[in-house]
Amino acid sequence: MKKNFYKLAQAAKKPMHMLWSAKTALAMLLGIFVAMSGVAQAQTGKSISGKISDKQGALPGVSVVEKGTSNGTTTDVEGKFTLQLPAGAKTITVSSVGYVAQDVDVTNKSTVDVTLEEDQKTLNEVVVIGYGSLNKREVSSAITHLSEKDLLRVGGNNPLMSIQGKVAGLSITNTSTADPNSSPNIQLRGASSRSAGLGPLFVINGIPGGNIDNINQNEIESIDVLKGGAASAIYGTRGSNGVIVITTKKGSSEPRLFYDGYTTFDYLTNQLSVLNKDQFLANNRGVDFGGNTNWMKEVSRQPSFSHKHTLQFSGGNGQTNYFTSVDYRDANGIDLRSGKKEYGGRVNINHTTANNLLALTFSVAPRYAKISEADYSAYNFALTLNPTQPVRDSTGKFNYITSGFFANNPVEYATNVLQDREHKSLDLNGSAKLNILENLNTVLTFGEVSLSQRIMNFTPSNITPVINGNGRNTASQALEEKDQKSLEWLGNYFLDKGKHSVKLLAGYSFQYFTESGFNASNEKFPSNVLTYNGLGTGLWNVEKGINGVGSYKNSSKLIAFFGRVNYDFDQKYYLSASLRREGSSKFGYDNKWGYFPAASFAWRATQESFLKDIPWLNELKLRADYGETGNQDFGNYLSLDTYGGYGYYPYNGSSYQVWGPSQNTNYNLRWEKAANFNVGVDFELFSSKINGSVNYYVRTNKDLLGNYNVANPPNIQGQTFANVGTMRNSGLELQLSATVVNKGDFSYNISATGAFNDNKFVSFSNELYKGQKYIDVVGMPAPGSPGTIQRLQEDQRIGSFYALKSAGVNDNGALLVYNKNGDIIPANEANNDDKQIVGNGLPKFTTGLTNSFKYKNWDLSVFLRGAFGYKLFNTYAFYLGTPATQQNVNVLSSAFDGGKYSKLTSTSTYSSLSDYFLENGGFLKVDNITLSYTQPLKSKFMQSARVYATTRNLATFTKFSGGDPDLVQVNGLYPGVSTNRDNGGTLNYYPSTTQLLLGLQLTF
Repeated sequence: MKKNFYKLAQAAKKPMHMLWSAKTALAMLLGIFVAMSGVAQAQTGKSISGKISDKQGALPGVSVVEKGTSNGTTTDVEGKFTLQLPAGAKTITVSSVGYVAQDVDVTNKSTVDVTLEEDQKTLNEVVVIGYGSLNKREVSSAITHLSEKDLLRVGGNNPLMSIQGKVAGLSITNTSTADPNSSPNIQLRGASSRSAGLGPLFVINGIPGGNIDNINQNEIESIDVLKGGAASAIYGTRGSNGVIVITTKKGSSEPRLFYDGYTTFDYLTNQLSVLNKDQFLANNRGVDFGGNTNWMKEVSRQPSFSHKHTLQFSGGNGQTNYFTSVDYRDANGIDLRSGKKEYGGRVNINHTTANNLLALTFSVAPRYAKISEADYSAYNFALTLNPTQPVRDSTGKFNYITSGFFANNPVEYATNVLQDREHKSLDLNGSAKLNILENLNTVLTFGEVSLSQRIMNFTPSNITPVINGNGRNTASQALEEKDQKSLEWLGNYFLDKGKHSVKLLAGYSFQYFTESGFNASNEKFPSNVLTYNGLGTGLWNVEKGINGVGSYKNSSKLIAFFGRVNYDFDQKYYLSASLRREGSSKFGYDNKWGYFPAASFAWRATQESFLKDIPWLNELKLRADYGETGNQDFGNYLSLDTYGGYGYYPYNGSSYQVWGPSQNTNYNLRWEKAANFNVGVDFELFSSKINGSVNYYVRTNKDLLGNYNVANPPNIQGQTFANVGTMRNSGLELQLSATVVNKGDFSYNISATGAFNDNKFVSFSNELYKGQKYIDVVGMPAPGSPGTIQRLQEDQRIGSFYALKSAGVNDNGALLVYNKNGDIIPANEANNDDKQIVGNGLPKFTTGLTNSFKYKNWDLSVFLRGAFGYKLFNTYAFYLGTPATQQNVNVLSSAFDGGKYSKLTSTSTYSSLSDYFLENGGFLKVDNITLSYTQPLKSKFMQSARVYATTRNLATFTKFSGGDPDLVQVNGLYPGVSTNRDNGGTLNYYPSTTQLLLGLQLTF
């Protein structure tokens, strides 16, 4: 102990950087405390000594600690140690990074020799980065690695729902999880653009731009989220929103057959409560039609039922291995119409020649899906329809409904109108790697990602709205095809000499994107039998002289040259630097090419001698990185002179189409530029029982793409698509995992994520385009003329609610607000100048917590997820939650429950937007619970069987009264309010569900 105390004292005399002095001082003080406590114990205890080795010999720097205490030491350069123990001490714990920790019984012993076994899992944990991979300890940028065991079990449509809440700073939201055709909105470290894409780049098996919907969760080997700019800058104009790298499973020399099958049952939860028949009539809401209908029940199938089956087999030998997966899914939504039947598969083949000169890989993944679209409008009807209105009349036919907020019979519409889709996708990729020397190789990779989607709609002539309307049946079909071809070349060189290690990468990338499609529509078909399969039999286009068809095709190219160097000194200091030069055909003539540099540095402080004697500190790595990325995720040809049709004019009995310039030319159009800065720390404590990372980032997005108002003339059009504006995101992220208990047959582990995000729209102007300081956005729909609810404004966060500030309700039931002078007036007397920023819809903090328990063959996982510090606009309360809602329309129970909304009885202020309808959106969910039992089998036919049960969205704790807060989007530019595809406010509603999943896994 005296020797260790002397080392710490000497280390304290060495000059150190001020940035780290506080942390080092704390470490030294703790070390001194440990040393002093050890000296005190030695007075009454015993001394234990020994030598720690592995298969290769003595191990220096190994932690030797009295179990359950902080009393410990480390081995010297010869692997020897001496530790003072108190009387009665029975066990010491021997641990080192990269080795399996051992508990050693020292009862009645004065010397022990221990041989540690390598922890292959830790040593071989590989983090996939852009165009390569690194050992976890070599990573110098912000990257989160998830293995197969970290994924949540979900019965959803997209495999990334399995990592919802698992990665700090990665926001994954789905406002209609019970729709089997819905896709989540994915956003990393906040919104970053006005008009270009906001989602990350997906790299699947090394191919940038992979199809995330063509992956079965059971196929995933690992997911790596590249958050730092230095990690994603290697992808240039496609890396601005981060990169998610997905690696699928490969075969091994051991033959294996695996089956996974599950069924799901979805039940409505967190429903919006509306008046029943008696309440509706008691409050004089409308006409009594004599029925008693629960419209929410009528438009739902509860429970909805789905099932999925996966069969995988793999095998091979030392030179060749294969992995094959096939799956089938039949899923039904909670509404009456939505469904999805899909078939998919994947084959991965790897071959290495006997002399290891050449390594070949090939992967193919086809998928087919037949889809029935959800009828979202059905729930709008269900909330508002008169509960005394029967679904059918006395003859059994559907009632023709003409009154109400939305005049339609949703049951009739959902069961008779067809909205179908067919998806066909195919992913192909392969590579050839030539190992020229032991430390020099070159790789040629090709890939193709193709998607074909046929959209088919049909409205028959025998439904009541058509019978009582124009009487015409209608049908349409559209075909959309997308194809991405890529060819990439890489050269890799490795050099290890003494304490120096260098990895060099050089590469070339070519990607070619095409999109094409056609559409056709017609009306007035002689029969409903052919639905959308006989468009030529319709008479409408001929009678009216309508063309009824259209088509398009466009393309773009990306070409890049890039390089990277990774340098490692003594496994202590790590430096990485990269540069990508990339050209895009989307940009203007003067801005086709751009440079994207990046650099990162990491220091494994625990490799320093002054920290090696701290037994509880196993790993401490400090990181800093900077990278510049771009964004070119917008339409083609926006920088060019383009022409389009402007209608038809008749001449001499013929029709001629007028053509003219369709947009303002912008030869200066260029990529959005993001400057990313990140500092972080990775740590492992107490024999690696606690490990995690902390990251602080600042990302500034400049030259934001968007339509900007210009003078007309001299411009042909009133808007120009240009690079204007700056946005900044900053935040703090925490990723933490810990082994709480690991004793005997029982273990308990936790992992937690937490992320703070702050956003500011810095500027709407640049040197060329000046003027506006804000844009009013999210126009709310009729009835009434509510106007816009949010404002994008300089020096404010996105998601700022810009509305009237409420001042209560007067005796006449009218909403009172403050005007710009601070006076209280009725809301209908206010104007736009009286509006102010009254709240924000962007969460300040998001979190996830996984609790994993294991007892013998039983496993239990409890996952909690939450978001806090933001407001939601209660759209349903605004339109349907007050007594002022129009007559003969059902309303929410809140209109007559004696609460704040029931006070608004005056129709004069019905459509006045104010913060009266803003509510706290914060929530905590019991989001996923999985219980499983695994039975190993001693059979030549089967290795193990596992049964499991999962519940999703079991409970939500929130003050929000508008149903499940997860149904309101908090990603994108307009968080906190329900919006449609055109970014306008909407009453669309698709309820949330609690899902029960029962599954079986068999390994042969």
